[in-house]
Amino acid sequence: MPLTLPVLVLALLTLAACAARPAGSGAGETSSSVDDDLVVELDRGDGSAVQRWTLICGDQAEGTHPAAQEACDHLRGMDDPFAPIPDDTICTQQYGGPQTASVTGRWAGRPVDLVLSRVDGCTVAQWDSLGPLLPG
Repeated sequence: MPLTLPVLVLALLTLAACAARPAGSGAGETSSSVDDDLVVELDRGDGSAVQRWTLICGDQAEGTHPAAQEACDHLRGMDDPFAPIPDDTICTQQYGGPQTASVTGRWAGRPVDLVLSRVDGCTVAQWDSLGPLLPG
């Protein structure tokens, strides 16, 4: 009987570990649609309504984004498309316009929470680098 308690504890720990495993981590499962799932909100800064799109880059591009496949292909060709601008970057005082955008979700399995603008040379370059993700 003394061996029963350790065996029971081990069994419970094993069950808890299995239950805590994230979806998409099993053998043979793919998680491309979970790993590359974004929401893009674009404010053109002209008083028009904010536009909102979803973008899922799996085997096929999905979502409401008007250029979904082009945006997915473009982002996949970048090393780290949602990297923040380093704090010590020196930027030109080049104003690119009143537009702002936010991109949230997951990319390459990592969380994305990026706010974009066009208020100086660095932010204009960051915006432009995302190409078809920010249409128009």
